[in-house]
Amino acid sequence: MTQQPFDELLAWFDPEDRDRAAAKYETIRRSLIKIFTWGGCVDAEGMADETFNRVAAKVPQLRPTFEGDPALYCYGVAKRLIKECQRSARAHVSLDEVGDPVAPLPEEEEEADDSLSRESGCLRQCLDNVPPKDRALILAYYMKDKQAKIDHRKELAQKLGILSNALRVKVHRIRATLEDCIERCLDEKAPE
Repeated sequence: MTQQPFDELLAWFDPEDRDRAAAKYETIRRSLIKIFTWGGCVDAEGMADETFNRVAAKVPQLRPTFEGDPALYCYGVAKRLIKECQRSARAHVSLDEVGDPVAPLPEEEEEADDSLSRESGCLRQCLDNVPPKDRALILAYYMKDKQAKIDHRKELAQKLGILSNALRVKVHRIRATLEDCIERCLDEKAPE
């Protein structure tokens, strides 16, 4: 958005006080980000900006005849954008279609430490009990390091058509299930 449409948008929010208009803009923007996050859109901040771009383009026609709170108009535009976001999310590929990632577990080596062997065996056993879709997700989630890990997780969330937070929650649940299974397995295999 260029400066002129932005100025017109602020003038529509509050024609008398630019500071109040700017505060209203920030309040609406925060609300829009929450709305898009709740709506399952991957880039909530970008969608909030897009809402303002679309509203700013309409301000010259709206301003003379619109009655009421401009925030409500912004929320109406956001509602239509959420529908667009959800339609595009349906076009993303699911993990079922992607298949298992190429991330085999390291081969067990002869180790002096028996507890490490038990842990590795329990991990393998518990991973075998996890549904294939969840196993593929958790292996893919932990497959990279440093910045590559961050980028990979963003791509994974986008492929699934979900937010990064939703991905973290999903992986946390899978991991909690695995950890419980591993603890039970280790208790069963513990030396007397």
